[in-house]
Amino acid sequence: MKIRRISSGGEFEAKVGYCRAVVANGFVFVAGTCAQGDNVPEDIVGQCKSSLEAIGKALAEAGAGFADVVRVNYYLPDMTEFELCWPLLVDAFGDNPPAATVVECNLITPKDRIEIEVTAVLPK
Repeated sequence: MKIRRISSGGEFEAKVGYCRAVVANGFVFVAGTCAQGDNVPEDIVGQCKSSLEAIGKALAEAGAGFADVVRVNYYLPDMTEFELCWPLLVDAFGDNPPAATVVECNLITPKDRIEIEVTAVLPK
C-alpha cells in the first residue's frame, strides 16, 4: 500500500508531528483543521470558512473534493455557536452530505472556535 502525506505548512504540524492529510488505500484522511493563517478571524463563521478552505485545498491536492467526503467530525468549545456554521457546511457538502458527528470540547488554543476533520474516498 502506498501512503502519501500532504502538508499545509501549518504551525502545529511540525510542533505536534502530523500532516494535514494522508492518502492511503483509496481514502483521504484530513486531520482536524482549525482556522489557518496569520489573520485568523475571531468569530466562528470566519474560522469555519478558513477551516473549510484549508480542507478543500488538502482534498484537491489529494485528488478529491467535498463531494467525496464520507465522514466529518466537528469539534467546538461552545456548541451554541454551531448553528451559525450550518449555511457554510450546506454550501460545502451540497447534495453529498457525509455522516457527521459534533463534539463539544476544548481545542488546541483558547482562540479556536471550531475544528473540522474529514475522511473522503478517492474518486475512480
